[in-house]
Amino acid sequence: MKVWLPILAAGVITLFVFGDPAAGISKKKDNRKAEIKMAELEKSKLRTATFAGGCFWCVESDFEKVDGVREVISGYTGGRRENPTYNEVSAGITGHTEAVQVWFDPEKVSYENLLDVFWRHIDPTDRSGQFVDRGRQYRPEIFYHDNEQKTAALASKENLEQSGVFERPIVVPVTRFEKFYTAEDYHQDYYKKNPIRYKYY
Repeated sequence: MKVWLPILAAGVITLFVFGDPAAGISKKKDNRKAEIKMAELEKSKLRTATFAGGCFWCVESDFEKVDGVREVISGYTGGRRENPTYNEVSAGITGHTEAVQVWFDPEKVSYENLLDVFWRHIDPTDRSGQFVDRGRQYRPEIFYHDNEQKTAALASKENLEQSGVFERPIVVPVTRFEKFYTAEDYHQDYYKKNPIRYKYY
């Protein structure tokens, strides 16, 4: 009995701090609010950038602090399955990676500025995930929306490689954007809705 008490206590602490790992696995994808918000953003004059840099909770938080960024939506991109769920993506069976779409005002912040923010918040030498999040569903990647973004992304990657900041090669792909699927509503603004869990995460 004495042996199991610490294990039980650790399990209770884990559930309190991080939540039940199965709790985020919904049988039915509920992303209605995110879809409505995306539809509204698509009618605006804002520009769009798409980045993957590990867990989208963290990437969303990083970009929402940037002056000129109007909205950041968490979701999935770079995979094969239509409208994947968090359960499917986190299991690594769809080829998607967790990503964010950044909606920004180009008169206040440039795409090049957003690239700088991206590079400063990831490990660009790690293609197998980011920090504690492992697997291709957490791989870092830049998804360009037009030739202008492609040119800027490749140039910024080359500049980082030549800077000598990292001893290992920069392995972040620059890939043509195809389709973005919004994540479930409970993932949107997660760091605001769950500040204690996000802090411990």
